[in-house]
Amino acid sequence: MSTSILLLGVLFGSMGFGYFLYAKKQREPIPLVCGIVLLACPYFIANAWVLFAVGCIAAIIPWVIRL
Repeated sequence: MSTSILLLGVLFGSMGFGYFLYAKKQREPIPLVCGIVLLACPYFIANAWVLFAVGCIAAIIPWVIRL
């Protein structure tokens, strides 16, 4: 495990936790799913560039898609 994967995991994990809390309080499905993806993706992705790409996409989706 490299330092970049660890730092990206902390960054995207904290963003995912924020999305999760927001979605739980507001009862919004898209931020909830994106929050769960952001929380779980550092456990399953071992490449730093792929983790960065998936994390950025999952973090931007709630801003782009608003129901």
